[in-house]
Amino acid sequence: MARSSTRPTSRDVAHAAGVSQAAVSLVLGDKWRGRVSEPTAERVRQAARDLGYRPNLAARNLRLGRTRTVLLVVPALTTEFFAGVYTGAARVAAEHGFGVVLYPSPEGIGPARDPFASAQAALDGVIASSMAADALTDIRGDQLPLVMLDSDPAGSLGAATVNLDIADGVRQVTEHLLGLGHRRVLHLAADVPSWTFDIRARELAARMAAVPGTEVRTARAPISIDGARTATEAALTAPGPRPTAIVCDDDKLAAGAYKALRRLGLRIPDDISVTGLDDLALATAIDPELTTVRLDAELFGEHGMRALLAVLEGHSPDNGDIPVQLVVRGSTAPPPTP
Repeated sequence: MARSSTRPTSRDVAHAAGVSQAAVSLVLGDKWRGRVSEPTAERVRQAARDLGYRPNLAARNLRLGRTRTVLLVVPALTTEFFAGVYTGAARVAAEHGFGVVLYPSPEGIGPARDPFASAQAALDGVIASSMAADALTDIRGDQLPLVMLDSDPAGSLGAATVNLDIADGVRQVTEHLLGLGHRRVLHLAADVPSWTFDIRARELAARMAAVPGTEVRTARAPISIDGARTATEAALTAPGPRPTAIVCDDDKLAAGAYKALRRLGLRIPDDISVTGLDDLALATAIDPELTTVRLDAELFGEHGMRALLAVLEGHSPDNGDIPVQLVVRGSTAPPPTP
């Protein structure tokens, strides 16, 4: 279909698709479900693409009282995981005519400052990943819809909570190590007061305790390679039997554990096995490649954005945690023979 030399209008789209202007408005405003059939909606979208039609968002937003802008708050941009969350959220947002502003809170998990003169006037909603809801008071006040990612559903102040099935990920790691014969485990835990890390500790302890003759020791470390190296060295040189496996709260901690083990002259996995959690690019950059739990960050962001869109439309978001998958690589093996 030839493009018009003048800017196309919704009337042009309606004429090309053989529908009313009201139908065009419903489809392009993403209000068509239950009112317009799927084939008709696709015909309208195709006509708009062919004509190069772009709705006047400013005028529509003024009518709706919306900015069509969402804030995604993350603790920090220290790993590619949160970049993946943003990518997924932004992709779904764009499909619905929304934009996403990424805001790494400079205080980490603590109170996040309002990045705008008035966030309530500049935003339609907030998605917060791995943060406490009360850390967002300055941003959302009591007005903006909030969707929490990676947060305790029982204590969430958000309108919806979206989680990865972290508990199942830890279960998969534990069953893998127990199946290999490991009974003494060092938990290299993130020194961060967060629900998601509490879940990891509780699930690991519960799964190990269910098997007689097992032991879990805990070493806490900041989420940094140097911090993890220091904590691992201290734990492995302490008195008592040496653990045969290290379960790390994330892949960056695992990389620090690798450095500590090499400094101590220990081989991975011959002398000690190591697992991570995230499946970052780092997991295949270290040698041997890391056994870890794959968390689909982009899918996580997509689900978070869909949940917020549902809240904005007055609907109930889908329930259920997002599945995760253990990826077994070269860093785990049966424990050494005594």
